[in-house]
Amino acid sequence: MSPSHPYCKFSLAQDKTNVHRMYHDTAYGFPIDTDDELFGRLILEINQAGLSWNTILLKEQNFRRAYHDFNINRIARYKDPDMDRLMSDAGIIRNRLKIQAAVYNAGVIKQLQKEYGSFGAWLDHHHPKTKEEWVKIFKKSFRFTGGEIVNEFLMSTGYLPGCHSEDCPVYKKVVKAKPRWLLK
Repeated sequence: MSPSHPYCKFSLAQDKTNVHRMYHDTAYGFPIDTDDELFGRLILEINQAGLSWNTILLKEQNFRRAYHDFNINRIARYKDPDMDRLMSDAGIIRNRLKIQAAVYNAGVIKQLQKEYGSFGAWLDHHHPKTKEEWVKIFKKSFRFTGGEIVNEFLMSTGYLPGCHSEDCPVYKKVVKAKPRWLLK
């Protein structure tokens, strides 16, 4: 039986070495346990705005390198030379507003870490919420976080359901990993 979710159907039809297939099978909807990786996913989702997810997946390693493995403490200290370096890096999306949002958002996450212990703890503190409630919370705190970015970030990190259909072979693996959306 073919999965009913369009992304599942598309991804599973790809070769196992395809970036969509690898992302679908190993990352999409699985919980992320470290703040740097959560932040990295947020950076990727923000950079996807207006572009294809394929572009982002193909550039993911470049983003990791350019943004110092998504190290929140380091990114929060970025200054003009770092902005210039990122703007000249053809391996990533060169958009000044998105780069500035990453630096600003790293500072926000550092503050949340002081208040809640971690970015993940802040997310857990607010869970469960509807997509609309999450969007309001994100818009109060972060930059460049519209409805689709927040929705995809939260689905892709296991806070909102919807990444996989129940008939997708990866669905059971995601459930076994105990995503937050299972905890009501």
